[in-house]
Amino acid sequence: MFSFFKKKSAPPDAPAPGAVPAPVAAPAAEPSAAAPAPASWWQRLTGGAKTAEQAPEGAVPPAPAAPATPPAVPPALPATPVASPPVAAPAPAVGAPAAGRGAMPAPVSAATPSAGAAPPLAPAHVPPAPPSVPAVIAPAVAPVVAVPQPSPAPAPAPARAGWLDRLKNGLRKTGSSIAQVFTGTRIDDALYEELEAALLMADAGVKASEHLLADLKRRVKDSKATEPAAVRGLLADALAELLRPLERGLEIGRHEPTVMMVVGVNGAGKTTSIGKLTKHLADADQRVLLAAADTFRAAAREQLGIWADRNKVEIVSQEGADPAAVTFDAVTAAKARGRDVVIADTAGRLPTQLHLMEELKKIKRVIAKADGSAPHEVLLVVDGNTGQNALAQVKSFDEALGLTGLIVTKLDGTAKGGVLAAIALWARERAAGAVPVYFIGVGEKLEDLQTFSAREFAQALLE
Repeated sequence: MFSFFKKKSAPPDAPAPGAVPAPVAAPAAEPSAAAPAPASWWQRLTGGAKTAEQAPEGAVPPAPAAPATPPAVPPALPATPVASPPVAAPAPAVGAPAAGRGAMPAPVSAATPSAGAAPPLAPAHVPPAPPSVPAVIAPAVAPVVAVPQPSPAPAPAPARAGWLDRLKNGLRKTGSSIAQVFTGTRIDDALYEELEAALLMADAGVKASEHLLADLKRRVKDSKATEPAAVRGLLADALAELLRPLERGLEIGRHEPTVMMVVGVNGAGKTTSIGKLTKHLADADQRVLLAAADTFRAAAREQLGIWADRNKVEIVSQEGADPAAVTFDAVTAAKARGRDVVIADTAGRLPTQLHLMEELKKIKRVIAKADGSAPHEVLLVVDGNTGQNALAQVKSFDEALGLTGLIVTKLDGTAKGGVLAAIALWARERAAGAVPVYFIGVGEKLEDLQTFSAREFAQALLE
């Protein structure tokens, strides 16, 4: 903003003290052209009642046809010059020139206040820049800056949203069978019976189905729901609450190196899950070293080597060597090279094969010799298509090794997903606490292995 300053002029009705403005003499030769201006000025100043002794010396008397009443001038204005006659004598010294032949009226000085000086006062009446212009612009701009539009941050990321869509597609069979239960118009015993049958078909198990139904009836009573569609939302809340203890993140960095031992049955997807997990860790700037401890399966070392090349990480492998010896060398090398994470791949075996389960116990003991606090994570890879058999695997491997986490794979096919409810209910009775589900997989791509969220899984299962 810019400000313009000008000298303030005296009001028209306040003459300077001790001085009277000098009248301008009218020209003698051309009274018709020059006489009206001084006569009009003199009449406005004196109010039409000027006497001979008040006129300045040498001034031509005004025209006899002067109007008796001053036009548009208040009567109080002539009081000041009329009431002080002695001041009229020094009027010529003020600077008023004597009238001569052909002389025009002298212009009024800017320092002398005059009631008839309309041109000098004209700029004072020019309206300044209206202050309303910034006042109008400011409210229009301020709301845009101070109150921005809400950002779409709460919406899921495109990659995460696409993964959720694939998860829903993988669990569509279970979701469609449960959704048919809520197509009726009444909430009665028939609805609960159909819902129990749908949960059993989804591999939730008897105990988990009974627990969910009891919790659902309590929620329906508390919320006073009357529509079957509302019951569906309450069931999603009950399932999410049951699965919430399984939702926990994988902790890396407390131990250096963090040693992970991955176990599971044949064909569960252990090696593929290790490759995807290695990719996530490498993207997080973690230095990973792989141990090819599966020395029984054909081409197991080659498969893990391909994942190591893709992720640009190191691998320790020995053809025909003892699995425990390979893991010992890998932990020792990781400590010497300053690696952050060691992931040991083991051979798949059934929990009913006791001699093979004893081999896993041996690997765990040897890892502890290389690092007294290791292994820090014992992860079980579970095939989501095995139904209630997955719960039996969890119990057997946990009894032998003491599991610290789960990875549920192959939820993109005919998997029903309800087995997680059975695992969550069993975890409540476990003395060591719940076994968390770190990751779930819905495909063969790297981005198909994502962290587990109880709310997302419950919504995908029931939609």
